Amino acid sequence: MGSLIQEVSGKVLSRRGFVAGSAALAASLAASSSLVACQPSSQQQAEQGAESAEGEGVWISAACWHNCGGRCVNRVLMKDGVVVRQGSDTSHEDSFEWLQQRGCPRGRSQQQQCFGADRLKYPMKRTSWQPGGGEASHGELRGKDEWERISWDEAIGYIAEEVRRIYDSYGPRAVVGNGGPGIEQVLVKLGGYLQVTDTSSCGTYSFNVSKLGLPATDLGETNDRFDLKNAETIVVVGGNSVWSSGGTTMNNFNQAVEAGVKFVYVGPSYNATAAYFDARWIPIYPGTDTAFLLGVAYEMLQQDVVDREFLNTYCVGFDADHMPEDATLDENFEGYLLGEYDGQPKTAAWASAICGAPEEDIAWFAETVGKDHKVMLFHNYALARCTSADNVPQLFMTVGAMGGHMGKSGHAMGGAYKTFAGTHGPTLVAYGETGVKAMDNPVKEYITAPLLWQSLLDGSFNSTGKAYSNEFNAQDIKQADVKYLSFEGAARVQNTPSSVTAIEAIRRMDFVTCSSHFFNAQAKYADIVLPITTEWERVGGFPGHQRSRETVIVYTQVTEPLYEAKTDQEIGTMLAEKLGLDAKELWPISEKQQFFNQILGCTFVDQAGEDQVLVTITQEDIDAWECEGAPQEGVVGLGEFLKNGCYTIKRAEGDAYVRIGYQDYIEDPEANPRPSDSGKFEIYCQYKADTLNSMGYSPDGTFKPYPNYVAAPEGREGAFVDGVVGGKPSAYPFVVYNPHYLRRAHPVLDNAPWLREAWPNPVFLNASDAAAKGVSDGDTVRVFNAHGATLRTASVTEIVMPGCVGLPHGAWLDYDEEAGIDRAGTDNVLCGTVTSGMGTSGYNNYNCDFERYDGEALAADCTLPQRIVSLD
Repeated sequence: MGSLIQEVSGKVLSRRGFVAGSAALAASLAASSSLVACQPSSQQQAEQGAESAEGEGVWISAACWHNCGGRCVNRVLMKDGVVVRQGSDTSHEDSFEWLQQRGCPRGRSQQQQCFGADRLKYPMKRTSWQPGGGEASHGELRGKDEWERISWDEAIGYIAEEVRRIYDSYGPRAVVGNGGPGIEQVLVKLGGYLQVTDTSSCGTYSFNVSKLGLPATDLGETNDRFDLKNAETIVVVGGNSVWSSGGTTMNNFNQAVEAGVKFVYVGPSYNATAAYFDARWIPIYPGTDTAFLLGVAYEMLQQDVVDREFLNTYCVGFDADHMPEDATLDENFEGYLLGEYDGQPKTAAWASAICGAPEEDIAWFAETVGKDHKVMLFHNYALARCTSADNVPQLFMTVGAMGGHMGKSGHAMGGAYKTFAGTHGPTLVAYGETGVKAMDNPVKEYITAPLLWQSLLDGSFNSTGKAYSNEFNAQDIKQADVKYLSFEGAARVQNTPSSVTAIEAIRRMDFVTCSSHFFNAQAKYADIVLPITTEWERVGGFPGHQRSRETVIVYTQVTEPLYEAKTDQEIGTMLAEKLGLDAKELWPISEKQQFFNQILGCTFVDQAGEDQVLVTITQEDIDAWECEGAPQEGVVGLGEFLKNGCYTIKRAEGDAYVRIGYQDYIEDPEANPRPSDSGKFEIYCQYKADTLNSMGYSPDGTFKPYPNYVAAPEGREGAFVDGVVGGKPSAYPFVVYNPHYLRRAHPVLDNAPWLREAWPNPVFLNASDAAAKGVSDGDTVRVFNAHGATLRTASVTEIVMPGCVGLPHGAWLDYDEEAGIDRAGTDNVLCGTVTSGMGTSGYNNYNCDFERYDGEALAADCTLPQRIVSLD
């Protein structure tokens, strides 16, 4: 066992031998797993505890780098060159003032990603594919073909040959990439490529919400966690941080829970987060948050709980007397609520018919969030990942403003997402720059993600700008005959809507490459597959999302690269050299020097608000690393910093780090204007209406400058014939949404055996809906709609409201083309090429139906064979 890693690195094991060795390693690792499904006997636990107590092995920091709730502190116990245990933050004692940054089951299963028997081991070529394009590519066999092992030189040679041909014959607009760190940096050097813009995580908050007066994506302007206890009520709308932000995040709320703050949860299910808070649940259908909040705003008017002074001072557009100077429409939000323009007052009864929340709940919520109470209004982004949710950012802000819930202790309004769930304010600890800047892509055209696959089939797309920026423009139809798809750093087949259409579009390409750790969906439908190293095999680094504003997380190398895996920079360098380019122009310094530069640049904010050097680095450290740099004096030594895997600021009640969101603006609005055109919160925003109406994804005039209700292409109205809510049910009378799931981070880790056993990935069905269709808990069900069909085992429950189906996000595609059914529960099989507004990926409000499956029942996912490509 002690020589397993060395043997793997030396490529001396056969496939069968590695599987056997990995199974033995996994068995020993399981003895220390925190996963209930894999717990050893009490005797085994005692033996492991005794072994650790004797001090055998060395703990080192390791990466937890995936895009879930945030990257946590991950540490591994190495013994004789093998990882025998995993742990998390032990750098200091744990308290609310000094929170340990603990990981969740995903991070604690990380060794199964690095050392999994299903790792891609060598470069591979699809057997029937040949360079040259056209019939030589045999695109119809993608996903069906056999594979052959090739050398790195052959693989890079094929890529260089095809890249030259495609760029010379068709130009850069015949290539689609995603901003990857290796191959795609070289493609930028060649002239660039078409990019994909996706509203992805933040949904409609990826619009230019600064024009409303909000910070980017509405993050950064709620209160510091020490102020949460001062609220009377904390409202959470959408999301499930206990699952999506597993680890330390929920501890941010501990003082509030202990102080007796009341919690309210608004969403389609009484999920783990609602249960954690013992929250009052207000059930609403996915994608109907606009209707719900309009009903709340109307009721606030009727109950006279609106803070008029706040609205008049800090906002524009609520009523006719407080309009922005650039208004072109003689309408305002109050008039819209009262039905002055469309004849429909936005009453609780009107809202209830659409969103499903009882009228009395809407009225109660309106009084609860009114001006007479100390309330914090938090949203996640599930409500924004819906088609026709483009008014959500403005409306959520408006309801917060109507209650005056900004700039004061105990009051807040804004996002509670990932690392920002329950704590906001300036970052207190940060890492430095690598010293290498990514190349700027000269092609400034973007394909909208939900329409990506259909755009590739049609040869045209609507280039309307880039999500998460201020670069939006009116409808602009471009023609493009795409020949080459590069899958580097993006799980497009898994995460982009309409996985079924993806297969058809990919088969039209001349050339598809994929860099991956495993034989996932992107690899399965590629022509050349390249094995890349995991972060455990790299020199070290800092995760992109830090765990909290108070912590910086760092990780080091666990093992040498396994088999023939290479880093993205190594792959990019090889390709650049094969193409005759100077790789030093792309990567002028080594990956080790880049990491060292980041360490040198680590800073923390002191109590006076000044940036200070974090890490002490001596000349001996510089010499040992064989890197460039100058000695510096910080507050933690290099060795201690790297061993702990993090540095966390110790907090105290009333310290200088406490932040109240929007306080500077509320105390002096003239000196601290908001980034909108008016300098205020824009309840009427001309830019919003003009931009959304011009983009071509919804009929012109759909969006008002104030937040108005817009029916979605699918969703609540789609559950009824002709879109008449309450009428005859349509062919697909349920709304399917895609909760993030503890088994994986998007599709990453879905193949980890421990997680597969612990989290079976069912489909969540309401008990009354299931009973009406003769479905019992544990039955295999077929969930289907106009876009596709998938199989899952039913989890019948009362915590999902009737009319909703919860299909967890991120399962690896397992599509049976002959039957037209995915067997893995892949959520994007049910998502079609449908969008609206700004071109939103509306994952959470598609329509569907379900039925008891009359074919062979699904086996448990953990019993299925791993996806190992045989090259023997």
